[in-house]
Amino acid sequence: MFSLEVETTLEYLNKGGIILYPTDTIWGIGCDATNATAVSKIYQLKKRAESKSMLCLVSSIRMLEKYIYEIPDAAYDILEHSANPTTIIYDKPIGIAENLIADDDSLGMRLVKKGFAFELLKKLKRPLVSTSANISGYPAPKNFNEISKEILNGVDYVVNLPGESQNSKPSSIIKLKSDGLVQIIRK
Repeated sequence: MFSLEVETTLEYLNKGGIILYPTDTIWGIGCDATNATAVSKIYQLKKRAESKSMLCLVSSIRMLEKYIYEIPDAAYDILEHSANPTTIIYDKPIGIAENLIADDDSLGMRLVKKGFAFELLKKLKRPLVSTSANISGYPAPKNFNEISKEILNGVDYVVNLPGESQNSKPSSIIKLKSDGLVQIIRK
């Protein structure tokens, strides 16, 4: 269903480009999460300080395990039982662009289970940056039509699926420390 758009988007990602794409929640700006130069381009476009980390999407538990040093047992239960898209902030990410990792050596990652982002991640085989499609400090757009011209013109590729969006709200965010401490950041 998405194969042509996935292939076109992959070409941009593999060249270090940044994309505007439908996630499992809202429209997001993304790039290959292992490419620090591409990550910097997103920070510049959003006018966001690099000290404010962004999250990443993965398509499987296996991919998650490759990029997080140690996944707490509680994370597996949360991933299996959460009905809504849930981002978990993990300690000690590995193999990820350094400018994505927070000062406390943590990174938010969300397991995507369906849709365009899932199909793209399966082909990319690496995590994908996902940050809301807005300039920092402005509200996140609820649909494609609310995305500013500055964002539309600032990315290297806009995925041609303007009606594709699963939700109109961002994911829940949970911080899960290696020692078992759980903190809800956003419901």
